[in-house]
Amino acid sequence: MPKVSSKRQITLPVDQCRQADIEPGDEYQSFVAGGHITIIKKTSGAAKGILKHVVGDASVTDEASLQSALE
Repeated sequence: MPKVSSKRQITLPVDQCRQADIEPGDEYQSFVAGGHITIIKKTSGAAKGILKHVVGDASVTDEASLQSALE
């Protein structure tokens, strides 16, 4: 069973990397939920078009947008 190194590095088993199509040098994201770590390989274009339905409002300044997010 793999162990976490002193630098908190984790080695993924080769068979799991093959199943997830993870190759050396690939970028990934990791998330923690419910005490479990999930690793997801970043895929170019995966989010393409996800915000196409959002319409911006040019009359709202950056400052106003930031202020409303902080409130």
